[in-house]
Amino acid sequence: MTVSKPAPAAAYRPAVAVPVTGRPARPSRGTGEREDPLPPPRFAFDAQSWKEIAHLLANLPMAVMGFTYGFTASLVGAVLALTAVGLPVLALGLLGARLIGRFERGRARMLLGLRIDEPSPLPLRRSGNPFQAMWLALKDPVAWRTLLYDVIRLPWGIATFVIVFTSLFVAWPVLPFVARGLTNVDRMLVRALLSPSDELERRIAELESDRGVVVDTAAADLRRIERDLHDGAQARLVNLAMGLGLAKEKLLEDPDTASAMVEEAHGEVKLALQELRDLARGIHPAVLTDRGLDAALSSVASRCTVPVRVTAELTARPAQAIEGIAYFTVSELLQNVSKHSGARSASVDVWRAEDRLLIQVRDDGHGGARLDGGTGMRGLAERLGAVDGLFVVDSPPGGPTTVTAELPWRDR
Repeated sequence: MTVSKPAPAAAYRPAVAVPVTGRPARPSRGTGEREDPLPPPRFAFDAQSWKEIAHLLANLPMAVMGFTYGFTASLVGAVLALTAVGLPVLALGLLGARLIGRFERGRARMLLGLRIDEPSPLPLRRSGNPFQAMWLALKDPVAWRTLLYDVIRLPWGIATFVIVFTSLFVAWPVLPFVARGLTNVDRMLVRALLSPSDELERRIAELESDRGVVVDTAAADLRRIERDLHDGAQARLVNLAMGLGLAKEKLLEDPDTASAMVEEAHGEVKLALQELRDLARGIHPAVLTDRGLDAALSSVASRCTVPVRVTAELTARPAQAIEGIAYFTVSELLQNVSKHSGARSASVDVWRAEDRLLIQVRDDGHGGARLDGGTGMRGLAERLGAVDGLFVVDSPPGGPTTVTAELPWRDR
């Protein structure tokens, strides 16, 4: 029998496995070696999801308190409306509803990340008396919308609390998605009922700005009248009084000199009267009061240094305030034509289009007029804006210049 020779020991080399990734294989650990540390535990939901869940769980107690307050305030105010204390109680309830709305807006900002502004406060201190303050509170739309929000949120608050509380135990993997959908409904409710009206807030801001413009314009006009009286007619009247006093002293000693001084004083009286007429015309011309806008604009055009064609197509006269603003607007524009335009002719057109009074002043001058070019044009634009008017300047370099003013029509 033939016995095969055993292979040398070097021939029995175990095969080494090469990892597919090309990295060296990690050596196996013995039983005495330590395991790798586990990652630290963390919440399955992010911070925003927990905020939304907290908001939904707080909906129930907030809805119960809001519904109780709103229902009680409305019911007590309605029942007591037959007595003298009913309306004040309802007004106080509406003021309290405003505070609840402020708290709910803050909760929405903090937990839902909702960008929402606070409505304008009620001007109770400027109301003048308690009855006006009560009327402001009773007709406050922000408070009434807050009461509506408190009433309709009770069933929604119950539903959101039950859904979220149950999902914490039986549907927690999808709870962030459920919470996002429910809080989106909450966001819509807050925007619809608790947010201030953008149009209303814009209008309030415009009216506050316009009120400031009107006050500043009135103060400037008073200062101008005071300055004109002090520097013009008042100074002439002082000189007149001094001249007449000197003439009285000279009357017996030197009648000829006294007569000349009286003649000079007579001239001063005429100049003072003319300045007073001009000042009165600057306040409100008599021709505007007596004959209307067409005749007053024709009178202004006659004093312009360039020929002006005036066309006024008005079948009725507007309110005195609108008529006065239109007159002074055209007067200021024609003064600019005389001083700065270098024009050879100009025209003024006035007409009514539905509930607006339109004024258009054209000239064939060198143009270049701008609203930011000086205080005159800007002042006109501010004065018209204070009464819901418009002021548009179209004046390219080289001309012509067309200025269009638009005022609200108000009957006399």
